[in-house]
Amino acid sequence: MIFGVGLSEIAWLAAAIVVAGVITGVLAGLFGIGGGAVIVPVLYEVFRVLGVPEEVRMQLCVGTSLAIIVPTAIRSYLTHRAKGLVVPRVIRLWALPAVIGVACGAAIAAFAPAVVFKIAFVVIATFIAVKFLFAGDRWNLGDELPGAVPMTVYGFGIGLGGSLMGVSGGSLSNIVLTLYGKSIHQAVATSAGLGVPITIVGTLGYILAGLPHQAALPPLSLGFVSLIGLVVMAPVSSFTAPYGARLAHRMSRRTLEIAFSIFLLLVSLRFLLSLV
Repeated sequence: MIFGVGLSEIAWLAAAIVVAGVITGVLAGLFGIGGGAVIVPVLYEVFRVLGVPEEVRMQLCVGTSLAIIVPTAIRSYLTHRAKGLVVPRVIRLWALPAVIGVACGAAIAAFAPAVVFKIAFVVIATFIAVKFLFAGDRWNLGDELPGAVPMTVYGFGIGLGGSLMGVSGGSLSNIVLTLYGKSIHQAVATSAGLGVPITIVGTLGYILAGLPHQAALPPLSLGFVSLIGLVVMAPVSSFTAPYGARLAHRMSRRTLEIAFSIFLLLVSLRFLLSLV
């Protein structure tokens, strides 16, 4: 329980949160993703040791993760925008439908079992990784982005898929943009921008969803958002995000594609093993 944990164990857990925060920030800047795949498992162990009930533990991890990603996504986006690689039209067309998709995903999450979200992550992430590793430009759907209606559908799908996968949608928006001839650098930069509204709305949604369960949550929780986890990890991940963004601009397109694919496959393997 919270007061039954030794100081040394708390120190190791705090150190794990800080390390995860560093990795999260670099990943957010490097790949235009939120880094939730790193944050959630660390927070899950922290909350398990602190005695958070099983029935609310995963929701608390996801909500806290989204809150942590907000400042990271903002700093990552601003760094990429300064390089001039963000595609403004994509942000304008995708922001609203993506947010609606996130809301729908949150509604589904209230009823569907956890295995649904793990399978969704593995299938989608593996498809993306295979595309980047082996298909190259052969899977491109066109040299220019489609009209407003298809783009709106894409935006909704990215928000919904990101919500089901437990990520900010960067992986999905990366694949869509590269299918239409955008470079991986433009895709990463634009994905970082799209992650800003998705994570903000997602955080607010988890706060509201957790209010009825407040009695079962640990101290200093606002709905399904742990303020302690937020205060410890968010500054670290936000501070390191620009370094990942700068690293992305120094890497070649192929190197970035391979690195992104390996990252997705490793995360997919982690989820796949948890299903066994």
